[in-house]
Amino acid sequence: MADEMENALKSIATQITSYVKDAATLSVETKFVTVEAEGAANFDQARPAARTIIKLDGDCEAVVPVQKGETGLVVDRALFELHERNVGTAIEYRTRVLNALLTMLQNH
Repeated sequence: MADEMENALKSIATQITSYVKDAATLSVETKFVTVEAEGAANFDQARPAARTIIKLDGDCEAVVPVQKGETGLVVDRALFELHERNVGTAIEYRTRVLNALLTMLQNH
């Protein structure tokens, strides 16, 4: 019985370690694809347009879409706003997963 409990705890600890490693870095990449004149798009040819990487320790990297304008670099607002929504959704999801993990640990 003690061996079964020890093995179960080791298994849970291994799973938790895996979840924490996966949650340690949050990467969100927004891609674009060109729609052809006939309305078809080849999603296999999607290209990155914006990327954000957030690490659990607070480090953050963001790459946003810009174009050269008359007054300098101009952010593609619509694409950037879409990317921001994607990042927000990913952060909310990671928060829910980590909270569920903490609740599970507190209950055991």
